[in-house]
Amino acid sequence: MAFMVKTMVGGQLKNLTGSLGSGEDKGDGDKSVAEAQGMSREEYEEYQKQLVEEKMERDAQFTQKKAERATLRSHFRDKYQLPKNETDESQIQMAGGDVELPRELAKMVAEDTEEEERASALGQLASLPGLDLGSLKDKAQNTLGNLKQSAEKCHLM
Repeated sequence: MAFMVKTMVGGQLKNLTGSLGSGEDKGDGDKSVAEAQGMSREEYEEYQKQLVEEKMERDAQFTQKKAERATLRSHFRDKYQLPKNETDESQIQMAGGDVELPRELAKMVAEDTEEEERASALGQLASLPGLDLGSLKDKAQNTLGNLKQSAEKCHLM
């Protein structure tokens, strides 16, 4: 009977007095993190490696997305002749320098460009049947050249 009482109360008494620093039974307090999570040391190391790899993949994907957005912004800055942004250029460089727009965004940009070309005066001229833009361009350049020559000969200027 004393054995039963000792086993029932003794374990609880040890846990209670263990925090008082009795000096004995320090083996249980030195459990590693792996044992505390119910894994062996090898499993825990593998788990940690897996976490690091997943974090690296997430960081790489995040960097790639940031570079794609920066590429899109720089594309619109070039298109609308706005000043360049150094942070966008640095984000593109961090991702490897050669970043392409995602297919969906590239498709959207191409559609916008086509719509703007159709809406512009040159787009309207190009859609006219029987109009050769190449010959029209040559005639305009020749006329401009003739105007420059006549302006050089002019004595008033």
